[in-house]
Amino acid sequence: MADHLEASVTLPSDPASVSAARAYVVGTLAEWGLPADTEVSDCIRLIISELATNAVQHTFGQSPTFTVDVALDRDEHLRIGVTDSHPRLPRRLPAAVQQDNGRGLVIIRWLTAECGGRLRIRPTREGGKTISIELPWTVPAQPVTAAGQQEP
Repeated sequence: MADHLEASVTLPSDPASVSAARAYVVGTLAEWGLPADTEVSDCIRLIISELATNAVQHTFGQSPTFTVDVALDRDEHLRIGVTDSHPRLPRRLPAAVQQDNGRGLVIIRWLTAECGGRLRIRPTREGGKTISIELPWTVPAQPVTAAGQQEP
């Protein structure tokens, strides 16, 4: 595989874009050798769902789009980031029992740590923010066939 692979998609800040972002990331990773039916892929699917949902719900209409970036460096590190143009950085909310939302970043941080990775939040030069995760790249030892099944 190449030393560096990257892919990017910009989507409208609309609830329907959450599933599009998830499908884009999972499809890209499958092209790069990570089957969609692995635990790591399931973890990434949940993380991107939370990141995209946050980009849609918490920008209050001030970010008409969000961008999903995926990068793989030297078959070792996978980075996935979601960038929006809203200037407010996320903040940790108290976990109240009756609270229906506000736990997305906690979920992302926990899932990322469970996969051996880390979470970063940084402002962009344009005044928005990028929330990204970095995970160790792990793929199955056996090649995957075109039908998605591992060869014996």
